[in-house]
Amino acid sequence: MHETMPSSGVSLEQVWKIYDNGYVAVADVTFEAAEGEFLVLLGPSGCGKTTLLRLVAGLETVSRGTIRIGDQVVNDVPPRDRDIAMVFQNYALYPHMTVYENMAFGLKLRRVPKAEIDRRVRAAARVLELEHLLDRRPHQLSGGQRQRVAVGRAIVREPRVFLFDEPLSNLDARLRVEMRAELARLHRELGRTMLYVTHDQVEAMTLGQRIVVLNQGRVQQIGTPLEVYHRPANRFVAGFIGSPPMNFIEGRLEHLDGLRFVGEGGRVQIPLVEAEWPNARPGQRVTLGVRPEHVTLAASEEATMQGQVETVEVLGAVAHLYVRVGQTTVVAQVDAAMRPEPDQTVALRIDPARIHLFDAETGRALSRIEAASV
Repeated sequence: MHETMPSSGVSLEQVWKIYDNGYVAVADVTFEAAEGEFLVLLGPSGCGKTTLLRLVAGLETVSRGTIRIGDQVVNDVPPRDRDIAMVFQNYALYPHMTVYENMAFGLKLRRVPKAEIDRRVRAAARVLELEHLLDRRPHQLSGGQRQRVAVGRAIVREPRVFLFDEPLSNLDARLRVEMRAELARLHRELGRTMLYVTHDQVEAMTLGQRIVVLNQGRVQQIGTPLEVYHRPANRFVAGFIGSPPMNFIEGRLEHLDGLRFVGEGGRVQIPLVEAEWPNARPGQRVTLGVRPEHVTLAASEEATMQGQVETVEVLGAVAHLYVRVGQTTVVAQVDAAMRPEPDQTVALRIDPARIHLFDAETGRALSRIEAASV
């Protein structure tokens, strides 16, 4: 299944989708999935990610802009001629057909020779470990097996590009983990370009070679999983990526024996190295962001702030403390064996090397010159 084929990269240039009622679903989106890349479109419900996938598939028409698959502009190319295969959230299997028949059905409609259909179905079944299930019908399969059949139906098409629209959202937690591993293995074996839509950041972080983060129809950031996690471009990306989400504390920058962040009426004060923040201005209103793993219990003399424990979530070796500091709840990740009790007053330290600063008006991240790369 690795024969020579036309270029399969996918590129979108200033793509818009505006419906007849004036609703803008996609606004000025530009990105490129390199040939053979696993690119994830990530964002909350209604952000435009599924619309983008449908535009690439040809199920929606582009209002403005250009979509290319390989070197071909496909804006006006019918879906069946785009050489793509799509896997939906709904398995959409025919209940009266066997696994083999479901996987073969699309090829039969295209009048592919019977021997070639058999070769492709059995090859896909071998890749997906479905060989022993080919004679079964969908009601005899688990949810994970049905999803593998839906993927197999796409594989037999031998397309240039695979499009996945939230394919794991109907599975339980254990099956989602298993299917993530299956899809990652499948990508390695097939080496095909894959565009994958999800609202689940764990899927995005574990599957994507790069992630396109979307909100309200616009691209917020494009980067590797570690880039969008460690260097978010704005407050939206910072808050959307990570579980528990990044902590945010409103405040301003002040010059008190050097530059420092002051928030919650002075309850939170963090000295900053001015050379690391070339765009920071004293008096500027900012939002400080810090991930829970970079907030720790501390001795009072080393503390950045103090607060009262509201809730404790124990997750095996670690615990998440929800601590009330002024009007803000700060989440800290601590050793579960050392966790305090609810209502206890605790001292917390924020690691200054791990903070992010966002302009309070625009939400954009203030640029930072780091001593060492993440």
